[in-house]
Amino acid sequence: MPTPFRHTAPLPPEAATGRVAEVFEQIARDFGIPGPAPFVALSSAPALLAPAWALMRESLIAGPGDRTGKEVAAFGVSEANGCRFCVDAHTMLLHATGDHALAERLARGRGPADERHARVLDWARRTGNPDAGRESPPFPPEEVPGYLGTALAFHFINRIVSALVSERLLPGEAQRLRPVRSLAGRSLSRTVRRPAVPGASLPLLDTPGPGPAWAAGTPVGPAYAALRAAAALGAGLLDADDQALVRSALRKWDGSRPPVDPDPFPGRERRPGARLALLAALAPSRIGPADVAAWRRPEHTDHCLVHLVTYGAFAAVDRVESTLSAPTTAEEPS
Repeated sequence: MPTPFRHTAPLPPEAATGRVAEVFEQIARDFGIPGPAPFVALSSAPALLAPAWALMRESLIAGPGDRTGKEVAAFGVSEANGCRFCVDAHTMLLHATGDHALAERLARGRGPADERHARVLDWARRTGNPDAGRESPPFPPEEVPGYLGTALAFHFINRIVSALVSERLLPGEAQRLRPVRSLAGRSLSRTVRRPAVPGASLPLLDTPGPGPAWAAGTPVGPAYAALRAAAALGAGLLDADDQALVRSALRKWDGSRPPVDPDPFPGRERRPGARLALLAALAPSRIGPADVAAWRRPEHTDHCLVHLVTYGAFAAVDRVESTLSAPTTAEEPS
């Protein structure tokens, strides 16, 4: 059977021990899917697994805001980033919320019938644009941690999936069939509709900080801070010049996808680490075997590769986060 992973060979969740096993137990319980591929890919670098899960859990699953609306936001971010795996996953999860009509409208490329969902989808699609923060988001201030946390979580997860996971969600692309995605969603409905206690993932983190102001003291803040700190560890795989190059490129990034030709990324021969980090940030699906091989050395394990990819991916997330609206600009409830 072909592996669902690209460039790494992570251990299966059932082989996990210690903190990694605890994370997978909570994922199975609160997400309803045992060992989802994005988190299995991250488990090659255990320091990244818990904070990545915590950010998704505390925003999408347990954070303030309607789960259906946040699934629409996750769908919109994933669509904008071209992450087919995640688009298909959130279509099934929308079925799990019980809004089957909405799930199928999005699956067919149509907009939501509900005006609020349509505005959330439009906002989510534009979150990677530096100008997005100038507009009021389509949810009230108290829901900012849930919606903004969800958008940032999936800007990160999309990049991890595109870099390290196959685009095929189910064998034979079965999720493209309406009966299959509907049935898959229904199988998750009990878990998706069950209220989740905020903060349950925080004991899995190592001394998280308070997080950004927009998180408003919710568990989303420590989760974001923990993932930022864990992602920063990957910078140690680059020298000072390569780190400076990555920072400079992200400051200049206008939110668009870089062209394929001419190749705008550093060359494999001279700066393979910077190339991998910037590909992970701006065009993760373009990471190919030649890019990985040019950087790999005997000391560069899967653990190292996942850390480097995560460093680049989160550099883009931090750039997106810096441009998005603060809670005071969110719309008041009508």
